[in-house]
Amino acid sequence: MLLKDDHKTVEKLFKEFEKVGEQAYKKKQELVGQMIKELATHAYIEEEIFYPAARESVPATSSHILESVEEHHVVVWMLSELSGMDPKDERFDAKVTVLMENVRHHVKEEEEEWFPQVREAMGRKSLQEIGERMEKAKSEAPQDPLALSGADK
Repeated sequence: MLLKDDHKTVEKLFKEFEKVGEQAYKKKQELVGQMIKELATHAYIEEEIFYPAARESVPATSSHILESVEEHHVVVWMLSELSGMDPKDERFDAKVTVLMENVRHHVKEEEEEWFPQVREAMGRKSLQEIGERMEKAKSEAPQDPLALSGADK
C-alpha cells in the first residue's frame, strides 16, 4: 500500500537522523529537508484523496480521520518551523525529536487501528484505484507545508 510505503520512507529518514552525530549540521539539514518534502506530500495525498474516500466508505472511521487531520496540523506547523531553522539552533534537535514522536504515533494509529477497517470495507480494487490517484497527486503536492489544507484547521 502506497501510504505504508511512505511511512517506511519517513521512518528510514528518522532513523538516519537519530544516527548522525551531534555536530553533523549539514546532514541534519539535508535529512530534515527530505522529511519536509516527504511528510508534506504524504499529508497532501491523505487529506485530498484517502481520507475523504475512507470516510465515505467507512463512516465509523470519521473520528479517526478528524484526529488524523489535527495531527497533520501539528506536524505541518512543526515542518514549517524547521524549514527556516538553523540546525545549530539549540532547539533544532528537540523539535525534530518531537516531530518524529508525533509522526510515529500517527503512523501507529493509522496502521494498527483504522487502515485494517478501511481495507476490509473498500476491497482491493477500490484501494488500487485510490492508490493510483494518490500516486498521480504526489506531483501536485505543495512543497510549503503551510500550503496544505491541514495547516489552517
